[in-house]
Amino acid sequence: MSSLWNPDNIRDVGESVGLGHLNKDVVEHLARDVDYRIAQVLEQSLKFMRQSKRTTLHTFDISQALRALDIEPLFGYESTRPLRFGEASLGPGQPLYYLEDEEVDFERLINAPLPKVPREVTYTAHWLALEGVQPSIAQNPAATDSRHQELLPKGPNANPNLAAVSGQDGASVKPLVKHILSSEIQLYFERITTAILDENSEETRNAAFNSLRTDPGLHQLVPYFVQFVADKVTHHTKDLFTLRQMLQLTHALLQNTTLYIEPYIGAMVPSVLTCLVGKQIGSAQDPISKFEVRDLAASLIIEIARKHSKSSTTLKARLARTLLKAFLDPNRSLGAHYGALMALHGIIGTDGINLTILPNLKTYDSLLVEGLNDENKKEEAGMVVLAILRLIDLCARDLPGAHGMNGISNGDSDLKQSLEARVGSVIATKLVELSQKGDILSIKLAQQIEPAET
Repeated sequence: MSSLWNPDNIRDVGESVGLGHLNKDVVEHLARDVDYRIAQVLEQSLKFMRQSKRTTLHTFDISQALRALDIEPLFGYESTRPLRFGEASLGPGQPLYYLEDEEVDFERLINAPLPKVPREVTYTAHWLALEGVQPSIAQNPAATDSRHQELLPKGPNANPNLAAVSGQDGASVKPLVKHILSSEIQLYFERITTAILDENSEETRNAAFNSLRTDPGLHQLVPYFVQFVADKVTHHTKDLFTLRQMLQLTHALLQNTTLYIEPYIGAMVPSVLTCLVGKQIGSAQDPISKFEVRDLAASLIIEIARKHSKSSTTLKARLARTLLKAFLDPNRSLGAHYGALMALHGIIGTDGINLTILPNLKTYDSLLVEGLNDENKKEEAGMVVLAILRLIDLCARDLPGAHGMNGISNGDSDLKQSLEARVGSVIATKLVELSQKGDILSIKLAQQIEPAET
């Protein structure tokens, strides 16, 4: 029985090790043995291939088969590039095949950028992640460090300098990592947002808000809730029910003591300010009072300013500037002025009201007169007057020796003229009416107001 392996190969190998003359029968027998050994190794290699659930035989399958058969494994290296063989002749009819080495231009190799110097080996503690976000510090890998690994040569003999010479030093760009939420968290978010906007079941809404106030596992959903509020407020300024629900959702998140809410305060404030000093919110047919929504927004702004001003030293100043600008803007609606007044006292206090709001009442009087004479604006103008009187009353209680005041020396007509020069006709009329009911402190405060120069 002849072998499939060429006997001449056996004879060539024998001559290479010093066996110059081999018997023909010995050569045939060795060729058949080579056939058997190759078939045995291939059979074992196919087992490793099938166990790996592949249909392509790899070189490391051969290596594993040799180890399993207790045969000395192959020595060499793996390469991601196809091998190119060159041919040389040792004499007539004696070709010699060899692996071609890659030609390297020394000038390009010398000018290639050097690899990064590795850091010294040290042991220290640092934050790997903080609230689900990896801090950008020296100990953590930068986002750009992992982008140039795919095209680099792999294997024990791979040379990164050669890759740099060939231009493969980081051409691949990986997409940003997505924030993956579990199906349970996604379902919770959908159920909560649906329950909050359910107009027919107050019990369901209250249960949703109670869950947001007390559940300790909402860290991943906080940015999604903040974005949800921003979207709803932006697209539903005419729907007071939706605005009120979004404010209550924000309040519930602020009340949850297990959440680290500081990074999201800057994203929460614009939505609340829209409900507070928005030019027009709600509609005339809406059963919910727009002043109720503005009052709720004012309480939220005051709570945010008090609780979170330590983490952001400019938060109070920015809120006060925004609200004061809204109040002094004659192009804003009277409802926006009302919202600004309701929040300003809780942010800047009575001293700030004395310095910013009260000196501008004389100038503001023309807007009140116009609003009270317009049937469409009369309700809003009346609410603004009540808000101003409330601020005057709060500031009057802080007057030095306020409790010892027991009378007014001027008559009603002189008193009214004096007050009109300081706070305008509308507020002066209301203060005179209050003085007749025994409110002396507000009159005393109004008499000390110095109108701002126009």
